[in-house]
Parts: sequence; C-alpha cells; structure tokens
Amino acid sequence: MAAAEGVGTVSDQSLAQSTCHRDGYEGKCVFCKIVHKEIDTELMYCDEELACFKDVKPGAPQHYLVIPNSHVGNCKSLKKEHIPLVEKMVEVGKKMLQQNNITDLSDIRLGFHWPPFCSIAHLHLHVLAPASQMGFISRMFYRIDSYWFITAEQLLERLNSLPENS
Repeated sequence: MAAAEGVGTVSDQSLAQSTCHRDGYEGKCVFCKIVHKEIDTELMYCDEELACFKDVKPGAPQHYLVIPNSHVGNCKSLKKEHIPLVEKMVEVGKKMLQQNNITDLSDIRLGFHWPPFCSIAHLHLHVLAPASQMGFISRMFYRIDSYWFITAEQLLERLNSLPENS
C-alpha cells in the first residue's frame, strides 16, 4: 500500500538517522535511544517531530507507539502548548493503522498510561486495533476510565481546560 501523504515508512537506516536525529535527547531513555538509532527498531514512520514503531509487547493484533523525537515527559507533565503535539500523535497513529489495513477506526484504542503507571517516562501514545480483539489482560491494562490509562481524547480535553499560561 502506498504511504499516505505526509506519512511514510522508513526503511533506509541512513534516512531514519538524518530525519530523526534531533535535540532533546535523554541518554537513559529507551525511546530516545530508538529515535537516535542506538537500539535497532524498525520505524514505521519518522518525521522531524514524531516516530512510530510496533510495541514489543503487543496488546492487540496491531499495537504501535507514537513518540515525540525530542524527550517529552509523561502525559501528566504536558501543558496547553502541547495540544498540537498530541493531536499530531493521534493523526499519525490513525494513519499508521489505515496503512496497515485497519479501516474501522471505531474499533481502536488510543491513549496514554497515567503516572505512576508509565513503564517509560517518555511521552508515548498507544495505538491499538482492533480493540474488540484485545485479550483480557490487555483490556485491563488499556482500560478506559481507569486510574492508569487515559484516552487521547480525555488528555486533549484535560489540556484544553488548562489556563492559557499552563
């Protein structure tokens, strides 16, 4: 399938390095190491701002992580100025699903683990599909309206409700 406009796969390692090597690097962060090609991971998508790759412990048949290339803390540390970043993360996640033949976007789960339930302290959007095929443990781990998981929509609502200087 051809890449959607503005969204493409990265198969050439040198292209991925030149595109994804950015400021904001945290030396101990696994996701920063992935973006900077210190850990061998196939990037499904990479631009100047974001990267996407498959989760190593998938909770659904399709499970991707969309991350900022620069180190950004967890979702609880975000401010109103991060709304465009989160919106773009959601857009990239949906495009990656569509490129992988997931057409029913009503049967997906997009969200973030809420601190202290984050395994890696680098902002990452979980993109899971089809949500209806998630197993029992995954349904609990990525449960909507729980203390440990917040949907992308809920996070955007929270960020939009912050005062302008937050």
